[in-house]
Amino acid sequence: MTVQEFYEEVGGDYNEIMSRLRTEDRIRKFAGMFTRDESFKTLVQCINDGNADDAFRAAHTMKGMCQNMAFTRLYKSSHEITEVLRGKDLDSAKQMLDVVTEDYNIVIAGIEKLLA
Repeated sequence: MTVQEFYEEVGGDYNEIMSRLRTEDRIRKFAGMFTRDESFKTLVQCINDGNADDAFRAAHTMKGMCQNMAFTRLYKSSHEITEVLRGKDLDSAKQMLDVVTEDYNIVIAGIEKLLA
């Protein structure tokens, strides 16, 4: 899978990431680092535990990484859940978690194919 195909598959912006990181090797390196980040796992755990403050921090961190990596689809859903958690609305965050999880899983599966 090419980097451009990966970005098309995950709903990302290939041109944006190329303008930022400039080489496909660098993009692969940072995509691999994304898979090792614990923000998504922390987000899910904190929402399930009722910890709105730490859930907000995890969502905000994930949102920033998605923006930096031009993972547009996941950025949008993580941005939305971040704003809900900013207001400490755990009930709404729980409802939104399925969409964030789906978008996250699409990115992770894509990265695994990209790095295979």
